[in-house]
Amino acid sequence: MLTWLRTALFALFAILSLLLHTPILLVGHFLPFERRYRLLFSFGRSLLWLARVFTGIRYEVEGIEHLDPAGGNLVLAKHQSTWETMFLPSTLRFPVFVLKRELLRIPVFGQGLKAIVPIAIDRSSGRKALAQILKQGKQALSDGRDVVIFPEGTRRLPGAAPNYRIGGAMLAERSGARVVPMAVDSGCLWPKKGFRMQPGTIHVVFGPPIETQGRTANEINDATQEWIEATQEALYARHGCPNHVSDPA
Repeated sequence: MLTWLRTALFALFAILSLLLHTPILLVGHFLPFERRYRLLFSFGRSLLWLARVFTGIRYEVEGIEHLDPAGGNLVLAKHQSTWETMFLPSTLRFPVFVLKRELLRIPVFGQGLKAIVPIAIDRSSGRKALAQILKQGKQALSDGRDVVIFPEGTRRLPGAAPNYRIGGAMLAERSGARVVPMAVDSGCLWPKKGFRMQPGTIHVVFGPPIETQGRTANEINDATQEWIEATQEALYARHGCPNHVSDPA
């Protein structure tokens, strides 16, 4: 019962935070880009703080040394929860997210997303979407921004059978950028389904960069999946996961 109450309080204050940030989300695009990005994602930082205060969700990060602080990192990450979309902008260098175009249509929130210049794709457009990822992703990397791609395309339940798509690996192949894989067990505490958020610690692991020179996109994709999935299972075994899918099929 207490966890339900704490989650409800978090939800209430998250709404209040959104209301307070509404002016920034609406007019942020008039500010210089770097200042705009930091201000817009102060909303995300507020959610991380609220989650810690009301639900007891903290986090620990390993492997931060694998990221180039100058930017230009291509991060292929596990996606289990809303949590990592709030965390990554506080850790990476003005990251570009590949996301579905429909999110830009959300009132107020969508205006804020537009202002940080994401790669917003129509997921039903197939090759056109892939071409957009390759073109805009290469440009962002060359500009010194980090690029974040969730290769499974959507949030996955802990332990669910993996489904890695080729887009991120193709960007690595075409750009020559090394892949920094990321594992996270956020779905164990902040679930994709359901309302209740569990107290505890979310664990994030950035892996050693995967070299892409001389490798095909399929080889890069396979290497990325192998590292992330092995690290995911290690996190579940080490820390437990009440939301783990017992039958991933």
